[in-house]
Amino acid sequence: MHDMSIQQVARLTGTTSRTLRHYDQIGLLRPSRTGGNGYRRYGSAELVRLQRILLLRELGLGLDRIGDVLRHEADEAAALRTHLGWLHTERDRIDRQIRAVEHTVARIEEGEDPMSETMFDGFDHTKHREEVERRWGAEAYRRSDAWWRGLGDDERAELQRTTQQLADDWAAAARAGADPGSAEAQALAERHVAWLRSMRGTPADDPARIPAYVRGLGDMYVADPRFGANYGGAGGATFVRDALHAWADAHERRRRE
Repeated sequence: MHDMSIQQVARLTGTTSRTLRHYDQIGLLRPSRTGGNGYRRYGSAELVRLQRILLLRELGLGLDRIGDVLRHEADEAAALRTHLGWLHTERDRIDRQIRAVEHTVARIEEGEDPMSETMFDGFDHTKHREEVERRWGAEAYRRSDAWWRGLGDDERAELQRTTQQLADDWAAAARAGADPGSAEAQALAERHVAWLRSMRGTPADDPARIPAYVRGLGDMYVADPRFGANYGGAGGATFVRDALHAWADAHERRRRE
């Protein structure tokens, strides 16, 4: 295809020329060339990269974390297949929400009480249920699910804030090049384990099982980009995994002593 002007790209993608210039200034999306008149031009490779940037923005990642993801996931086709899988999952969840709300509206308009069993389909926190059950069993999922559903709105909001802050701190340490075995990284790992223990019903409740549980989670953060995105992509997820493995090794050494 012929290259496109910055105005054409902005119209095509629904973004702005100002945003595209900012992406260029911070090194996130360079134009394929800049003419003698200073006008930026964008080719196919730049449009593919921009598509990935916009998809990662949809995931809620900041620009620094998006840059980390793009640097560590050079295989664009593989990365886009991952995005595609996430989009299919989100489409299914949104379809369930639509059906649930349509059902509620219909019941209200008919003068009947909504059916609580169907009102919140698609709104739950169970999108990773298969991973949990496969790794730690249906009972672990059942207990964790019962704990989550028993939380009040304020408790859930506080847990979500804690979770986001922990993820941001992990990503910042990874960007700074911290060593997984350093005191900084191990302090983060300690916080991570405390966070896991705060969620009742998980294997973190069992001192004998927690090293394997922590290692398994670290491996999952790397293997599944849906989890790794929380830590800035593949590089951040690898840093978290290595730090959690180091924590688990030290925990087992202390238990043997």
